[in-house]
Amino acid sequence: MVKYTVKVFTGEMLLAGTLNSVYVKLVGTKGESKRVYIPKTACQGSMIEHNVSCPSSLGPLEFVVLDTEPYALLAYINDDWFCSKVMVTTPEGDTASFPCYRWISGYERLVFREATGKLIFNETCPEAIEERKKELQSRHEVYCWSIYAEGLPQIMKVDRAFELPAEVRFSFTKDLEFKFTLAEALVELNLAGLSTNKEQWKSLDELSRVFNCHKTDVYDYVEKNWKEDEFFGYQLLNGLNPMMIHRCSKLPENFPVTEDMVKASLFGKSLVAEIKKGNIFLVDYKRLHGVTANVINGKQHFLAAPLCLLYMTDNKLMPIAIQLKQDPGEDNPIFLPTDSEYDWLLAKIFVRSADFAEHELNFHLLRTHLLAEVFAMSTLRNLPMVHPIYKLLISHSRYTLQINTLARQALISDNGVITENASIGGTGMMEFLKNAMASLTYSSLCMPEDITARGLESIPNFFYREDGLRLWDIVHRFVQKMIGHYYTCDSDVQKDSELQNWIKEIFFHGFLAETSTGIPQSFSLMTELIKFLTMVIFTVTVQHAALNNGQFDFGGWMPNFAIALQQPPPTTKGQCTESTMLKTFPDINTTVHGMAAVYLLSSQSTDFVAFGNGYQDHFSEKTPLELIHETQNVLKKYNFEIQGRNVSLPLSYTYLNPNNVENSVAL
Repeated sequence: MVKYTVKVFTGEMLLAGTLNSVYVKLVGTKGESKRVYIPKTACQGSMIEHNVSCPSSLGPLEFVVLDTEPYALLAYINDDWFCSKVMVTTPEGDTASFPCYRWISGYERLVFREATGKLIFNETCPEAIEERKKELQSRHEVYCWSIYAEGLPQIMKVDRAFELPAEVRFSFTKDLEFKFTLAEALVELNLAGLSTNKEQWKSLDELSRVFNCHKTDVYDYVEKNWKEDEFFGYQLLNGLNPMMIHRCSKLPENFPVTEDMVKASLFGKSLVAEIKKGNIFLVDYKRLHGVTANVINGKQHFLAAPLCLLYMTDNKLMPIAIQLKQDPGEDNPIFLPTDSEYDWLLAKIFVRSADFAEHELNFHLLRTHLLAEVFAMSTLRNLPMVHPIYKLLISHSRYTLQINTLARQALISDNGVITENASIGGTGMMEFLKNAMASLTYSSLCMPEDITARGLESIPNFFYREDGLRLWDIVHRFVQKMIGHYYTCDSDVQKDSELQNWIKEIFFHGFLAETSTGIPQSFSLMTELIKFLTMVIFTVTVQHAALNNGQFDFGGWMPNFAIALQQPPPTTKGQCTESTMLKTFPDINTTVHGMAAVYLLSSQSTDFVAFGNGYQDHFSEKTPLELIHETQNVLKKYNFEIQGRNVSLPLSYTYLNPNNVENSVAL
């Protein structure tokens, strides 16, 4: 007889343990063990060690089979169990690791492969090939594509979060903490009493007084500085939405700014000359043109589609001209810093409100959340657990399917917070999302290319660019080394049928088979694969953090990021007053609903997993583990560098500190 030592690990999250009976069977190239009962209770965070005896060696181990049965005295109670992994020491002294990281229900049988990443064309065991096929077939039955809306990326076919498979749902801890309901958020913010108040704000002081808890340092800074031109420009680089601004090489034909208009703002310099020098920048919200604005509290609300010109001087980005509608004309004046205080301030308010629409629906929802769901779905459907790309990506899909399901229920459903309370809500939401989808390209998802395309390589004090490009490079180097470990040449990539199915589904279901997006339909080269994987990981970690984590900081103070505006863009100058501004702001109930939404969307959970900390659960080979450890050290070092830089800044940029970047779209 020979002896195998089996160690079974239970997850750390609450309720991970079970009273169910647990059984294990080992399968090797030369045979298999009997199904063996493990006579100990699997408790939260525990490791159970048990010996399995066999008449002779099973050869190299290939599978572990786990199954459970409800405890005899609790036969009618199914006590789910979260198994992290199984480690087996063989009679020869070798150790094999079998990652699981799944919830297992009563009378459920699961088969897990040894952790060594294997590509399909390297499999020599017919049983192993068949097991891969069975695994993917079962996943295809569970993870089914569904059309969310025509013209948008497809989603998982599921109506409610509790219908999701257990392994992709929130942990008990996350579920307990995550109060994804507007009512509970309003209570936590002490705003519940205002949620039905449809009156207008009487003053900014009134708005400031009603909200007096959970303010952050950045929130306070925003409240004090939101009117300032310098801060307006700063936000286009380092605020919630650093994605709209680009260098202006030529004035748009529909934005007839003259030399005389901006002469004072340019300190007497020529606009044409400053454009040639690369000192003029533009934000253009043309995707909002013609989009239907919402009706809120029975009143028509309004959307602007502004153009805003900015000037970089003394390392400060200053707005110098704003046109609130796309079509120039007498009823569409160009507002200037030299206009009256409230003319200019109201113009900036309309720009910031347009930025709310672009940020929340295009860059945040579409380009991180919905794409993250596409990447997660294709990974689960097409890559078996033993595939190295599965191991590389699976930790980056943690909680994504549930958070997106909840968002569709609570934010953008027929009675969702955005639908009912945003100027961009209702009919206009889908109109705008389709406009945004039309502008979605592979190049714009790759940060180095996007920065170059927008002409922002040298603009100063652009911390999103500095941190983002550094993190893109760290991810790229890591992916390059990992792929080089498993794929020896381009033909390996071409032969990997599972990988080719993965990218094919992303192209068809995520990018709707639009070749104009530039998304690959297949991979021929290792360099193509490395770039695409870098983009995927960057999108669901770094990019999401940049667009998500500061929502309450910058958006909690409503005048800086108005969810809705209930007066049309002004058509003449000299008519705006403080009263005009207050009447333009959303009603009290709409305001507090918006505040609660951005608070929910940026509240970190205690089971937050920082960037780069999920890989070691799924890899076991020496080289990948060394690469993971090396990358984690690089991220730690850069985290300290950012902290050092921030000490000297009037407003710290912390959203891309690696310690603040979550490893997946989980919020």
